[in-house]
Amino acid sequence: MILLSRVADCLYWLSRYIERAENVARMVDVNLQLLLDLERLDDNRITAHWEPLIRSTGDDPLFYKLYRQADSENVTDFLTFNTENPSSILSCIVTARENARMVRDKISTEIWEEINRLYHYIRSQNAKKLWASDPYDFYREIKQSSLLLQGLGDSTVVRDEGWEFLQAGRYLERAIQTNILVDIKYHILLPSSRDVGGAIDALQWMAVLRSCSGFEAYHHIYGADVQPWNVAEFLILSENFPRSILFCLRSLDARIRAISGVREGHFSNRAGKLAGRLLYELNYSSVEDIFETGLHEYLQELQLRTHDIARELYEAYMFFPVVDLAREIEEQAL
Repeated sequence: MILLSRVADCLYWLSRYIERAENVARMVDVNLQLLLDLERLDDNRITAHWEPLIRSTGDDPLFYKLYRQADSENVTDFLTFNTENPSSILSCIVTARENARMVRDKISTEIWEEINRLYHYIRSQNAKKLWASDPYDFYREIKQSSLLLQGLGDSTVVRDEGWEFLQAGRYLERAIQTNILVDIKYHILLPSSRDVGGAIDALQWMAVLRSCSGFEAYHHIYGADVQPWNVAEFLILSENFPRSILFCLRSLDARIRAISGVREGHFSNRAGKLAGRLLYELNYSSVEDIFETGLHEYLQELQLRTHDIARELYEAYMFFPVVDLAREIEEQAL
């Protein structure tokens, strides 16, 4: 490896945190819009509508430590501006900027300027005023900035190891977030059995598609009819949609092989082995296989294996133990 572990770590997490901020913005924005189509909203229905978002990240214990009720105001604040939540949009952008600052010489001026602009924007009073008055425009600003950063990365960064780590972080995080989106809908937001296939069910599946910017792409392939198995197939197994889990893991596998310097079908470490094996299984999976296993169970297993890849990737390329200088000096003196 020519690239220092510290540099690889910063580039990887810079990309992951920007992608995470974008996906949180997508989830919150669509949930807010979905509220407009729901009827007979009481405290219980509002809690059932918002609680899955905080449960999906595993942050519900922290949320209920800070807030009494999972309503629109509390959940959106927790996921947007709360600095005690490491996955809030503000926390993600602050951490991304810090990582960018540490590898300033490895990214272009245009990328640094946009991250810096986004950082100062979200910490400003103007951002909070816009969020309070027009949350749609606020979350659109976050999404557009993330997409701009991706375009700047593709257009201004040299295709070296640093770029590979930026891409690996992006596609790993995107695979995780798409998994969360589909699982939230099916396992937690699933309506009662009498509503499956009805207006409420279709409305929620359309919200999932919009969260992934896949609404038009889905209709291009499957037509106007929104069916759960078609949405699941599209968001999990599509070879061409850039936010599907298969597309993301295929891109991640390619990035790991490029970093490792091995050809397709081979691996040089456990991260490459796990990524290649999972990709192979996804390539030969069908939506019938997924529903036979159970959509939630399938996604849960897929998420665990994706996290395993992330852990092994970190161990292989980004882990750098703390050096005991006193011991080093003592050993050198012997």
